[in-house]
Amino acid sequence: MLEGVPEVSRAFLPRDVLQRLLDALTGGDFLCIGPRLKEGVIVYEPLADTATLPQGVHDRQAPGEYRTEQVSSPRQFAWANGPQALKPFLFAPREALWRVVRDAEGRLTFREVQPDIKPIAVIGARACDLAALALQDSHFLAGAYPDPTYAARRENLFIVAVHCSHPAATCFCVSTGDGPRATHGFDIALSELDDGFVAEAGSVRGKVLLDALGCSTAAAEQIAQAEDEIAHAARSQSRRLPGRNLRDALFANLEHPRWEEVAERCLSCGNCTSVCPTCFCSSTSASASEQPSLDASHAEHSREWDSCFTRGHSYIHGAVVRSDTRTRYRQWLTHKLGSWHEQYGRSGCVGCGRCVTWCPTGIDITEETTAICGEAML
Repeated sequence: MLEGVPEVSRAFLPRDVLQRLLDALTGGDFLCIGPRLKEGVIVYEPLADTATLPQGVHDRQAPGEYRTEQVSSPRQFAWANGPQALKPFLFAPREALWRVVRDAEGRLTFREVQPDIKPIAVIGARACDLAALALQDSHFLAGAYPDPTYAARRENLFIVAVHCSHPAATCFCVSTGDGPRATHGFDIALSELDDGFVAEAGSVRGKVLLDALGCSTAAAEQIAQAEDEIAHAARSQSRRLPGRNLRDALFANLEHPRWEEVAERCLSCGNCTSVCPTCFCSSTSASASEQPSLDASHAEHSREWDSCFTRGHSYIHGAVVRSDTRTRYRQWLTHKLGSWHEQYGRSGCVGCGRCVTWCPTGIDITEETTAICGEAML
């Protein structure tokens, strides 16, 4: 059973019904977000018409490389992923936390900033992104002090997932156990065929919406084809991590010479942490986060994404703890694949491969981890 749905049945949605699904979400006051091809990259943007989806677009990814190509195909989701995931819609890259206002007498008043949160429906989320979302939920919602803004955005999020049938060469979600099939965290999940979609509900509100579309039950052949394509996507992945819990292996190799070798190639640019769907580092330092008005009548203090690859991230009481790229890369990798197990019960990597694709020098996390830890059993 999936999130309160008593039974899982699969419907078949012809391609024109996808627009009706979009219209129903829009009519339900959701801002629909979907994949669009923009300047050669598939990105998530507001979506009102399914005709603007990237039809016949494939992506070709390799370490440090991303390209799209146009093919003759009716499919609109025959690509792996772009640089975004779900993270920017919940954990905003920059948002105001509080505002200070100066009155006519010069007195200062501090006020909480309430963000304007609108319901969002994301079309096209992948299994790896849903796994990353579960990790973000663990960080921002669990514990004694959940993030209220994240919680409000999360409550107002509707997800239409698409099972991945065309993984990139940089994908390795099979080795992390997070794909290519979406198994949880969605309201509706789609498998794309040439003539339409096999759909299943993952929540009560997803089932209500599918039922309202009045679609026929998917035929056995359609379901079988969808299952075959997901299985083929899993078999086609060649990259892998050497294990799912590498904590002991990583911490036993903190002085491995490979850390120095990768540091010679790493630019400490932070691209990997920006595109990573699970990284959550942020900064509220005054120098970067204060936004005073031109007339000095008020100012806003913001939280913005940060990276453990920056010099300032490890600045403590007048000293930078990690002053070189070697220690910064080691911190990122050992935290992501090692100490996350102690914090969240699993690795912080979901195998999306974005850090490999969007690294300017093509550093491959699977290659570096294998070099440091050696081959291990999955």
